[in-house]
Amino acid sequence: MGIIEIVVLVASFVILIAIGVPIAYSIGISSILTMLVSILTVPALTTMAERMASGLDSFTLLAIPFFILTGQLMNRGGVATKLIDFAKSWVEVLPGGLAYVNIIAAMLFGAVSGSAAAAASGIGGFMIPRMKEEGYDKPFSAAVNITSATTGLVIPPSNILIVYSLASGGVSVGALFLAGYVPGIVAGLALMIVAGYIAFRNNYPVGERAPLKTIFFRFLDAIPSLFMIVIVIGGIIAGFFTATEASAIAVIYTLLLSLVFYREIGVSDLPQILIDSVLNTAIVMLLIGTSMGMGWIMSYEQIPQTVSAALLSISHNKIIVLLLINLILLFVGMFMDMTPAVLIFTPIFLPIVTQFGIDPIQFGIIIVLNLCIGLCTPPVGSVLFIGVSVADISIEEVVKPLIPLYVAMIVALLLVTYIPALSLWLPHLFGF
Repeated sequence: MGIIEIVVLVASFVILIAIGVPIAYSIGISSILTMLVSILTVPALTTMAERMASGLDSFTLLAIPFFILTGQLMNRGGVATKLIDFAKSWVEVLPGGLAYVNIIAAMLFGAVSGSAAAAASGIGGFMIPRMKEEGYDKPFSAAVNITSATTGLVIPPSNILIVYSLASGGVSVGALFLAGYVPGIVAGLALMIVAGYIAFRNNYPVGERAPLKTIFFRFLDAIPSLFMIVIVIGGIIAGFFTATEASAIAVIYTLLLSLVFYREIGVSDLPQILIDSVLNTAIVMLLIGTSMGMGWIMSYEQIPQTVSAALLSISHNKIIVLLLINLILLFVGMFMDMTPAVLIFTPIFLPIVTQFGIDPIQFGIIIVLNLCIGLCTPPVGSVLFIGVSVADISIEEVVKPLIPLYVAMIVALLLVTYIPALSLWLPHLFGF
């Protein structure tokens, strides 16, 4: 391992990000530069291309484009509206009820689409104007929408958990999907507690209690959307199909739901939906490919072993080491997109935590929940940018109301980190 190679890798990546080069290109270019310095006998461009191709040659990754298409169909197919109406009928009567509606609807939408971006735009596009009309502060409304949208990345189906399965060397996707439910609910409840307190303190309005008849019919409207959970997760647990096959079935079901049952989209809308899905898939796959190349050069330079030795030299206490890893990931999440962060840092930290008896399933939830916070923070938080765009406000306006919600997410992260049963109870219950 050479110091020069590490300096080239880190410095080139930081400089490229700082000057505004897209994250995928920054990862690829910095990896190639490091190969040029480190492995003089190997053609860097050819090696990088080979590593990208081999990294993407995975049956598991086929699930990602299908789940992306599922999210696009649900976002435009009336699913968000049905879930919002269902949530409203239960919690709108509470203090800060519309904030609860936003959080619960985002959790439900995440549970059937797996997309934080889709939740932030779909749920936020409907809820933020409604909250403003009812007297809620727009920055607070946007902050609630931004943070709650990330719960969809923990509650399955989740593309990022599929990426973690690849990065970890084959942890069961089905087990990860099951493991995400309780932590996702814990994160949602933490956000609801903070949002409810803020709403009570600011005396935000309380909605009217919905009649039982209204609650019943809204529930009936939402059942087809919620049934997606039964199809995807139930089919995987029962062994009827793999997670990849479940993603294809989810597309077919969602297409029928949006096109035939809800009739919110027409055949003429499908070409644009497919184009948007292909564009999103291409971005994700490019990130995965270049991250696999960086992961290989990091492994060649024995960077994971160096980081492991450095952490263990600080402390051999499991609590301290997990806290340090979380702090590093929180910092990384501020500057790096979630997909490359999972691919790059999973091979570094997973061997460390397994030495302390941490289950790889639990660590998958920890790293994803941690990096969800980064999606809500500047300078590169994608959900933050979508949320402020939907709300039509500046980042500066939303930072202050985001702070207590950040605290809620960090508390949820610490609970999941130090209470293994939150992640492992369901997988163990179903034999994983």
